[in-house]
Amino acid sequence: MVTDEALAAHAALVAKLRDAAAYAHPVGVVDVVETHISSVLLAGEYAYKLKKPVDLGFVDFSTLEQRRHYCHEEVRLNRRSAPGLYLDVVPVTARDARTADVRPHFGGAGVAIDYAVRMRRFDQDARLDQMARTNRLSPQLIDHLATGIAAFHTRCDPATAYATYGKPEEICRWTSNNLAELRRLLPDADQPRLAALAQWTEQEFARRAATFTARRAAGHVRESHGDLHLANLVLIDGEPVPFDCIEFNSQLRYIDTMSDVAFVWMDLIRHGLPQLAARFLNRYVEATGDYAGLATLRFYAVYRALVRAKVSLIRRAQRDHEPDAAADGQALADRSYEGYLVAAEQLASVRRPLLVLMCGVTGSGKTTVAQLLLEKLGAVRVRSDIERKRRAAVDPSEHVPAAVGAGLYEDRSTRATYDELARAAVAIIDAGLAAIMDATFQRRSDRATYAALAERRGARLALVQCEAPLAILQARVAQRLASGHDARRARAPARRFRMAGRRRSAIRAPYRHRHRCRYAGGALRPAGGDARRGRAAACLMSRRRFAGCLPRAAELQRAGEAPAIRHSLRRLGTLLGDRAPNA
Repeated sequence: MVTDEALAAHAALVAKLRDAAAYAHPVGVVDVVETHISSVLLAGEYAYKLKKPVDLGFVDFSTLEQRRHYCHEEVRLNRRSAPGLYLDVVPVTARDARTADVRPHFGGAGVAIDYAVRMRRFDQDARLDQMARTNRLSPQLIDHLATGIAAFHTRCDPATAYATYGKPEEICRWTSNNLAELRRLLPDADQPRLAALAQWTEQEFARRAATFTARRAAGHVRESHGDLHLANLVLIDGEPVPFDCIEFNSQLRYIDTMSDVAFVWMDLIRHGLPQLAARFLNRYVEATGDYAGLATLRFYAVYRALVRAKVSLIRRAQRDHEPDAAADGQALADRSYEGYLVAAEQLASVRRPLLVLMCGVTGSGKTTVAQLLLEKLGAVRVRSDIERKRRAAVDPSEHVPAAVGAGLYEDRSTRATYDELARAAVAIIDAGLAAIMDATFQRRSDRATYAALAERRGARLALVQCEAPLAILQARVAQRLASGHDARRARAPARRFRMAGRRRSAIRAPYRHRHRCRYAGGALRPAGGDARRGRAAACLMSRRRFAGCLPRAAELQRAGEAPAIRHSLRRLGTLLGDRAPNA
């Protein structure tokens, strides 16, 4: 049991280590960063991280030997993702720890009274949480973050068959323990909100228990990061680097990889960046193909939000032992748990799902429009070009020359690709997310199959058709072929090019309710007014709102398309309704 005296003694030790004489290298002012389980001293070009003598149930640093052991574990584990940051473990020594006038220093002769992880210091403003608060997170940075985490997960060791890591009963135990701690820490006024979230957690766990078991058997439970929120990500040499993984409890480190993903996704949403959250999630599942894992996304995201709410409340209780804490920072931290409760409530609320089919020939702008649309809708996109190559174990950026109807593009391969897209669509819809299928969908039978899928799953259906003049189509395909690093198909049959030049759309309007968007005056806006909304107005997302999510011309230009994009979407039809097409 850790007493207040132990925390007070730790605070006194940290205060003495702010003296420049405690260091063997030149230092100026020594700053301190406090978390609920550690104190970090920023001294010169290094950072020294001491573990607090706490026993919070999920973490126990109450003895000197435990703190020494976990310092070494922290260095070992974090070198997987941040080898340049984690240097070594150094003892905090004193000539005689029994005297009242202890003058501690790092390293050197004397008795070891504590231990610290020595790290290379970085600019605190380069942490991704700070960048999020100051609106400095770019789409390109989020793309690098997602692909980096995907690569990290492939290197992580999977849990062994005989271990209990990732079993449903273990997941239930940790979520229940977290909720119990929150009940103890939360103010009475917030207890009804927690009760509602606890009920949702119980119901969602029951829905996903079989999925948890299946994912563990498939090798998705790995020795991951375990604490992957934005404050544990830092930009170094232009690349986002995860650091400060969980070293103190293997049960919290051997987790489903989707739990790590959910943490980042949740934190981006909490920072008011839902479009970047959608971009991050899409880039990760596109890199890994783990669309099935989305079934667990909301459960883990709500759990992660509630864990951070608990951590915020623990920190609030600890500030009584930190007399030097800034008053403004303390007031901000005291309220921070509220933002996590709001995020948990938002993520636990699921609207009726939406299935969007992107239609059009190669080069017509489907992928560009889909990228902008997924960010506005918070959707997950599945690209036929990538899934086709994934099935064939081909790198997505590799150009595979093949005539239409041959090789990767033979009818059997195309049919299998569309079947794979359908399975991904089911996974996305069942996760309570909007799904965007990025393929040509030139066959009526394919459109009818997905319309029937949407009807079975209770999802709304929208078709977005992209068209472009023949000259622009040919120019874009030639550009992709020359670049050699685009996942998209690099050529299309002349017959389909000719179809794109026709005035009449290749997709007729089979719905009772129809809504069109035309390029006009710099924006894609509805034509024909609202007189034909009909039953579609009863949808949770009306056709007017969906049309409002379609990108404007300026956005398409910023997306990196050639200037001719202003003319490439000569007609973009949106058909939204509850009935399956009969065309």
